[in-house]
Amino acid sequence: MLIEDRRIPVTLLTGFLGSGKTTLLNTLLREPAMKGCAVLINEVGAVGIDHLLVEQLSEEVTLLESGCLCCTVRGDLSRSLRELFMRRLRREIGELDRVVIETSGLADPAPVIHTLMKDFFLAERFRLEGVVATVDVRNVHWQLGQHDEAMKQVAMADRIVLTKCDLADGLMVAEAEERVAAVNVLAGCWHSEPGRMPPGLLDDMSLYSAAGKSDAVARWLGEAAVREQQRLNARHGVFGQAAAPALHDERVATHVLRFDQPFAWADFARAIDMLQSLVGDRLLRVKGLVAVEGEEAPRVFHAVQHESYPETSLAAWPDADRDSRLVFIVRDLPRKTLELAFSGFASRTANMDNGFGIG
Repeated sequence: MLIEDRRIPVTLLTGFLGSGKTTLLNTLLREPAMKGCAVLINEVGAVGIDHLLVEQLSEEVTLLESGCLCCTVRGDLSRSLRELFMRRLRREIGELDRVVIETSGLADPAPVIHTLMKDFFLAERFRLEGVVATVDVRNVHWQLGQHDEAMKQVAMADRIVLTKCDLADGLMVAEAEERVAAVNVLAGCWHSEPGRMPPGLLDDMSLYSAAGKSDAVARWLGEAAVREQQRLNARHGVFGQAAAPALHDERVATHVLRFDQPFAWADFARAIDMLQSLVGDRLLRVKGLVAVEGEEAPRVFHAVQHESYPETSLAAWPDADRDSRLVFIVRDLPRKTLELAFSGFASRTANMDNGFGIG
């Protein structure tokens, strides 16, 4: 397990226009477990929860019936989080146990993630627990096929909630599951139910909550899910036989690299720095367990585009496998480029399939 992290967890709620973010947020806020939560939303998003607002505390802070605080963000997330923390320090507000940030439907999640990691004041007081993305099952093909923002929202998510399932038939829901898996098989997938929070949606989302549980660490890394998805793709195509031709122009793909010799950490860092400096905008998500020379337990690597999460280590390997393993979700980036970045430092890279993706 990791050393206890006392920073305030932050959940990023994202999703394309009309995908049901605010409906899901309303449901979350009715949960007793969300008491002590602060919600940061933009001005458009605030309209959707007016029926929950009961007391205006200041121009930008409102107390909700659930006991949560709702803060309207007007373009400066860093300032809003700083003010929220200082209000708690001055005891102007109650407990602050969690923050939920709802982005606008056209927002790229990466800048929010970067702010939480790179702002020194925030990074010492808040930690990103995970990203939850909502996807409308009726419009998933159009949204992911036509809008880069929707694709990034799904690719960077830890959890995906398929919404409006009650308005779709079983085949449509199954096709939506396959579509989002083609972008991000690492993310867990939930179905929304009217008025009910998807069970376990926020449980064990981050490595901090998964650490010490070998199965949860394996799910967080997602390597087995990639292998299974690739096996299914090889047999059936991503969306069945009829959809197989769409893979000819593959843009989003998932790749796993494995190394049977430990790294000198400086060598590993140089390889990652090279990738992030040259093709960082195409590294949508990277997760990994890294064997380091002279260390008994693995270091954890986690990055979004150009930015890496703070370094952490597990107390022990989660299983008997001691190989380093890195899982990449990339866009317009061949596997060979990833391998070349490490070629000077690793004796062998596992010969896996070339990932999978969408056209």
